[in-house]
Amino acid sequence: MIQRKPAPAKSSSHSNVTHLHASTKLFVLDTNVLMHDPTSLFRFEEHDLFIPMATLEELDDNKKGMSEVSRNARQASRYLDELMGHASADIADGIALAAHGDKNAKGRLFFQTEAINGELPAKLPGGKADNQIIAVVKHLQEEHAKRQVILVSKDINMRIKARALSFAAEDYFNDKVLEDTDLLYTGTRALPNGFWESHGKNMESWQHSGHTFYRVNGPLCSSLIVNEMVYFENGSDDKPFDAKVAEVSGKTAILQTLKDYSHARNNVWGIAARNREQNFALNLLMNPEIDFITLLGQAGTGKTLLTLAAGLMQTLETKLYNEIIMTRVTVPVGEDIGFLPGTEEEKMNPWMGALEDNLDVLNKTDDAAGEWGRAATRDLIRSRIKVKSLNFMRGRTFLNKYLVIDEAQNLTPKQMKTLITRAGPGTKVVCLGNISQIDTPYLTEGSSGITYVVDRMKGWPYSGHVTLMRGERSRLADHAGEVL
Repeated sequence: MIQRKPAPAKSSSHSNVTHLHASTKLFVLDTNVLMHDPTSLFRFEEHDLFIPMATLEELDDNKKGMSEVSRNARQASRYLDELMGHASADIADGIALAAHGDKNAKGRLFFQTEAINGELPAKLPGGKADNQIIAVVKHLQEEHAKRQVILVSKDINMRIKARALSFAAEDYFNDKVLEDTDLLYTGTRALPNGFWESHGKNMESWQHSGHTFYRVNGPLCSSLIVNEMVYFENGSDDKPFDAKVAEVSGKTAILQTLKDYSHARNNVWGIAARNREQNFALNLLMNPEIDFITLLGQAGTGKTLLTLAAGLMQTLETKLYNEIIMTRVTVPVGEDIGFLPGTEEEKMNPWMGALEDNLDVLNKTDDAAGEWGRAATRDLIRSRIKVKSLNFMRGRTFLNKYLVIDEAQNLTPKQMKTLITRAGPGTKVVCLGNISQIDTPYLTEGSSGITYVVDRMKGWPYSGHVTLMRGERSRLADHAGEVL
């Protein structure tokens, strides 16, 4: 992974870059980097940036519309305009990026000011923007042989093409939360055998609101995270134990036992936990003190079913929330959502197949109700569940709502922030996702919005996270997930 650091560049045939040091790099930015993250202009530390004219043309072509890409294109143009407004010398000498107020951006920004005739293979059409940018890279590399000129692009094929022509090309990684998603916080931790012997000395215990609390001391306590779920592995010499980390202070931690939702008497809208992680998830979902929850897991692990069951219980039974709001990213295979007829909710219905499937399961949990009873319940449920589009979330505030964001792996960190900040008093936000199924262009497991919030929200006393590991859909689905 590269550290984003701009390098000096010059587009004229007589580049005035004598003030630059050969130790700094010159990064040539592809348009998709600016449209992915407009602040990338200030993420290259002491290195310099070069903006080809083709990049400016593509920004102009993509500025119209209300999509996230269009907004980012406009924001990138505003940043460039602001930087040029601060330029005190000839633009050809480069613009100090620190002029924007970012002290870490110590490099300079250069623009292509003259035509560049790069000699590329004949089969590469010169009218294509990607090839024009590669021609700029070639020209700069020849002109500044002592400096490292690097193309930065989110387009894999663009990078492949550049490397095939022996030019340095890299992805933009500054927005990645983690380099290795195996290091992503799972929300659960197996306690080592002999935990009580090493951490239970002078242990205090007490009961409150149906839970038992333990105050333990030892070196492991300092690494625990508030609302992390802890347990003993099967086969441990210690007795079975599932608990939540309620508090951490130095080498002292308070563990709180959990409610057993795997028992039929504690079912949630007819649903009982089938494994340890599902029990952990239901303990978070049913806890009114937890405002923000993230659930990750492969298809069939029960994310949506558990979330809806907990939402219906707390909306229709305990009246903690007055409405359930479901939303998801509409990443189409064919036409966009705007081509679908009807109201906002009718347009969203084709995207909400998972909601309908899970409601069918939840509506059949009460066999004693009969057909008429189930029909009445179905109508009641549908009256309390609203399906909303992400396109109309800006400026809204949700009061006492149970907000479910499905397919959150397709959200950018900025979109995730926009959604979560819609939450008003008394609202719980639940984000569901599977980071191995990302459909949004340029997003990866490390830069997905749900990866971002899992990492940033861990340890906050009012948030929780669980990664569901075991599929519970069917033996066919489980076997297919393993062997296919």
